[in-house]
Amino acid sequence: MMPPGLMITAPSSGTGKTTVTLGLLRAFADDGLTVQPFKSGPDYIDPAFHEAAAGRKSFNLDTWAMAPDLFAAISGEGQGADLVIGEGSMGLFDGVATKGATGFGSSAETARAMGWPVVLVIDVGGQAQSAAATAMGFRAYGDDLPFAGVILNRVASPRHERLTRLGTERAGIPVLGVLPRRGDLALPERHLGLIQAVEHPDLDAAIAGYAEFLRENVDLAAIRAAAASATVPVASALPTPPAQRIALAQDAAFSFTYPHLREGWRRAGAEVLPFSPLADEAPDPSADLVWLPGGYPELHAGKLAAAETFWSGLRTHAETKPVHGECGGYMALGEALIDKEGARHQMAGLLGLVTSYEKRKFHLGYRRAVLNAPMPGFGAGAALRGHEFHYSTILDEPDSPLAAVADADGNPVPETGSRRGHVTGTFFHLIAEDRA
Repeated sequence: MMPPGLMITAPSSGTGKTTVTLGLLRAFADDGLTVQPFKSGPDYIDPAFHEAAAGRKSFNLDTWAMAPDLFAAISGEGQGADLVIGEGSMGLFDGVATKGATGFGSSAETARAMGWPVVLVIDVGGQAQSAAATAMGFRAYGDDLPFAGVILNRVASPRHERLTRLGTERAGIPVLGVLPRRGDLALPERHLGLIQAVEHPDLDAAIAGYAEFLRENVDLAAIRAAAASATVPVASALPTPPAQRIALAQDAAFSFTYPHLREGWRRAGAEVLPFSPLADEAPDPSADLVWLPGGYPELHAGKLAAAETFWSGLRTHAETKPVHGECGGYMALGEALIDKEGARHQMAGLLGLVTSYEKRKFHLGYRRAVLNAPMPGFGAGAALRGHEFHYSTILDEPDSPLAAVADADGNPVPETGSRRGHVTGTFFHLIAEDRA
């Protein structure tokens, strides 16, 4: 039996659900509970914040990208916990138009599959009793979805609280907490959303502050009592490693790899050998594969361009053994990266890719790729599911396309990835193989 869980969700992005989630994770952990965090959807950043708050690895659950066996295997990471808290993405019912592996990618589907009641965080700024209509609409729209209640966020005054609570309770919706408006509760952000957890100047103190704030203004006992046991059967189907010894870049420039992939590699016996390009470290010469994850190379392009030990080791490895890059890692494998000021920085030159942030263009969405040629862990013809999220513009991509890539609705996208010799790269972050 899986431990009881909840989904912290909201009508839209920007309502405060991440800070509420972090505060709850830490508050329950401080009470002596073992709390397992999850993130619904393809988010690269939040799981690291969750781990910092709960002291336990957080994993993504994705109904568009994951087959049922993988979804079940990842949900099994909650075993041994006292309480599970999932954080939704965007609005509760937001997803794509075309069904994926098990659904359309909404947080509601994740909550429904797990049997988790939802806690709706509503930003009540600029309204009072009308917040009840929002809550009623969300409760009615998913009539088969357990609805635990609401947390009213950014309440301006005691009078504002009375009016908002009156309308919500009159509608028969439990009010689980009322959070006064506080400007210091926002996490720092930049162009891909929150800054990375490793970059926060005082993350533990910030999370401790969220926990104290939640403890003062939320009924923790009622929230825990509302949790329900998951209904997903336990399975064991985490992804297998693409090599035995994997040199994995890990620093502020390269950090975005889905936790279930790394955990699958580790449990299958692969050796993950971390190194830091920003510290001018070369990948371990004994590695079978070098993997450059996504991240923010554009913020460190000058320092990376000067990292001669890193580049030399990477180029030597690529002469005889595979190298793969995702998104930011793919850009670093290219010929050059142009930063937002227009400065051109030399990269590895293992691929001909040239990317620019001088004129930003937003690329966001699920991706399905059918490989034209092998890449580490997969043969030609394999279908992969992933997610793309970046602002870079391709100026040149002269190498052979790695894959035929489409969005969630099957429309072709131009970011096909590249291959040259032992080197491959994609703009999408791999989530899972598509075995449909």
